[in-house]
Amino acid sequence: MERKKRPTAAAAEILEKEIAPIGKVTFVSSATARFVRISIRPGQGVKVTMPKRATLAQAEAFVQEKTAWIQKHLTNLEKHQPKPFLFTPEEPFKTRYHQLHLQPHTLSQLKSKLKDGQLQVQYPEHLSWDHPEVQSYIKSAVEQTLRLEAKRYLPERVAFWASQFNFSYQKVVIKSAKTRWGSCSSTNNINLNLHLMRLPQHLCDYVILHELAHTIEKNHGPRFWALLDKISGDAKGLDKELKNYRLQQF
Repeated sequence: MERKKRPTAAAAEILEKEIAPIGKVTFVSSATARFVRISIRPGQGVKVTMPKRATLAQAEAFVQEKTAWIQKHLTNLEKHQPKPFLFTPEEPFKTRYHQLHLQPHTLSQLKSKLKDGQLQVQYPEHLSWDHPEVQSYIKSAVEQTLRLEAKRYLPERVAFWASQFNFSYQKVVIKSAKTRWGSCSSTNNINLNLHLMRLPQHLCDYVILHELAHTIEKNHGPRFWALLDKISGDAKGLDKELKNYRLQQF
């Protein structure tokens, strides 16, 4: 006798439609939804979640009814959403030691190499430089270059400043954090972001001094800022200047 399989949760049904005057709208049929719901999020656009019992025509009518509300929120989203960063042939991009050079070629794959102070990225000539696949590859190549530079430069710079002011630390770890330029662990490991290699020299040094100061003062109290001001010269001013730089530029 054949045994019947136990029923599993059905996958959500997804449909994309162009709805004038809004544009592309994603309709998702959900077994758990109790009513039609509209959500607008960065990178997702307009999404309409609808219960199984609702028809597509009913969901579309609901969208049309909310057209003014949707357009208002789309406009606000566009205003506050940062434009994607593009690596272009016309605007030079430099790491600390390398100049990015983009070049189309006849091969079908993407290639990169470091040579004579250049990060050379070659992409198939049937693709444009702003193609998402090309841009993703360039970003990866740039980050690999930054990591190589950081591993060579940052530990030496930490050792230099530690010797200047008699700080003690355990080791230097290079990371690609999304929210911090650097940090100091409870055991005095210094964690530094590879994107420090994009900063001007004096701000890169400020971040290093900031983390070295944490080997003595673990919080951001008055004693910490007094110590950092003593060794950096203008802690508050440098900290304010650092805020002008975005951690994730691309």
